[in-house]
This record gives sequence, C-alpha cells and structure tokens, in this order.
Amino acid sequence: MTAVFNLPAVLITVAVTLLLIFGVSESASVNAVIVVLMVTVVLIVIGAGAMFIDPANWHPFIPENTGTFGEYGWSGILRGAGVIFFAYIGFDAVSTSAQEARNPQRDMPRGILGSLVICTVLYVLVSGVMVGLVPYKAMLNQPAPLVVAIQAASERAAGTPWEGTMAAVKILVTVGALAGLSSVMVVMMLAQPRIFLSMSKDGLMPKWAGRVHPKYRTPHISTLVTGAVVAVAAGLTPIGTLGNLVSIGTLMAFVIVSLGIIVLRRTRPDLPRPFRMPMVPLLPLLSAIVSFVLMLSLPWSTWERLILWMGIGVAFYFGYGYRHSRLRASR
Repeated sequence: MTAVFNLPAVLITVAVTLLLIFGVSESASVNAVIVVLMVTVVLIVIGAGAMFIDPANWHPFIPENTGTFGEYGWSGILRGAGVIFFAYIGFDAVSTSAQEARNPQRDMPRGILGSLVICTVLYVLVSGVMVGLVPYKAMLNQPAPLVVAIQAASERAAGTPWEGTMAAVKILVTVGALAGLSSVMVVMMLAQPRIFLSMSKDGLMPKWAGRVHPKYRTPHISTLVTGAVVAVAAGLTPIGTLGNLVSIGTLMAFVIVSLGIIVLRRTRPDLPRPFRMPMVPLLPLLSAIVSFVLMLSLPWSTWERLILWMGIGVAFYFGYGYRHSRLRASR
C-alpha cells in the first residue's frame, strides 16, 4: 500500500526553495558539499564493489526481448535511455546560471562539456558494477538500487577482512543516495526560476517573474512559485510518472534547440558566438534525430501528458506572451 500524499518530498522541496531564495552562493556551497559527497560515494561503490562482482550476472549482456517493445532487448535499451534521460538535465541546467557566472563565455562550455564527460564515465562504471553485484531483475523497480547493490557486496564480504569496511561503506552509500537526490533538486529548482526571469525580460512572462529580491539578489517570487508547483507534484504524483514526463520534456527541448542552431546559423550568421558548435548542420541534426527517437521510445501515456502541457504552454503564449513580447513590439 502506498501513501496518497508524500509529505517528506514536500518538506524537502520547501527546504530547497528557502535555500535558493537566500542566495546563489549559499545554494552553490551546499550543492558543492553534496556533490563531493556523492562523487566520493560513487567512486567508493566502483572501487569496493568491483572486488565482489559475479561475472555471471553480466550474462546475457543484453537480455532477450519478451516480444513487447521496451521489455529488454535493443528496444529495452532504447526505452531505458529515454526513461533515465532526466539524469542528464543537470548539464542543461548549467546554462541557466550564466548570469551568475564570472566569465560565462569560458566557464559555461567548460562546465557543461567537462561535467558531461566525467559523469558519463562514472555512470557507465557504476552501472556495470551494480549489475555485476546483483542480477539485473533484482534491481528493477527499486527506489534505491545503489543501496541494494552495496548490500549485496556487504553480504559477500561477510567473514572476510573487508567485512567491517563494507558495513561502513553501506552506511555512507545510504547517506550519499539521499544527498544525491537533494543535489538534483537544488540544481533543477535553481534553473527554472532563472528561465522565468529571462522570459520575463523578453515579455513572455508577467513582470513579477523577473523581480529580484533587494537583499538576496535572487528571483524570489519565481522561486516560490516553482517551489509550490514542485511540492504539489512531488506530493501527489508517482516518481515514475514524473521521471518520464521530465525526460520527454527535456528531449523535446533538445530537439528544438538542435534544430534552432541550424536555423540561426543560416538566418543570423552575424550573431556573436563565444562558443561555436562544430560540424553544423551534421552534429545538431544527429542530436535532434537521436533525441526524437528516444522520445518515440517512451510510453504513449507520457506523450499524452506532454501534449497536455504543450497545449497549456501554447495557450499561455498566445494568450499573454505573444501580445507582450518585446521582440514583437520592436518590429
């Protein structure tokens, strides 16, 4: 039996909202500590877990499809990539903090590309260790698969000199898993108010969305609105549903941005480009195709929610944004 209302999720959301209102530097400091802890945990899991891997768990490396699209096989890999795409939103969110960066022309590309390479390598290694410790079916539908994997390693370490160490690692991993979720919330809820801030400056959102707190210098009203919406969604919506919705929304944004690069390169070649994407139009076209294919791999129920939200967004744009757009007014 599951709860109707997820109170802990709401309380954590409220705490993160208040943290973000008090300032970017404070939020960044807290997030930096959490990230260091989480990376340490991941490295420990990779190093400690590798000693207790059972290679038999890696066979078959790609389980045979059951006959239903998305259930194992290559279609399962495709759907899995689409479902977990929300894990990569943090790289996109870095760009929304450009206004707080000291040298965004240099720091943004380095931050995004550098973190993408590092995290991808860590994702691959920790995933390989986890399914080497525990059969993949035992990892499905687990709220904390990292904890399940390290528990298996701890059990295999029983009676060995590593028994005490693995018991301590298990505790650290449990704390790190919770901290990692909090880190994701800080990054995501940091990004959305700044998107509202930029939209307000362009006239696409009401002026209140662009107001900055006189003391803390943060978009406090946008942050409060974002926090309220996230709290309600977190309290009432299953995590799986939210994950799919966030993934398909992000993939759609990637499709639009990738195609937008091609259009802008042709229509506005004179725009200043501190970071110039190479291999245009090939690279952005491949990005758009891959993102759209991943969208197609997601369940139809996720598409229905996307269409609903898109409908609300389009209605708001033509009802408010189009008429108040500064770009339209300047023409």
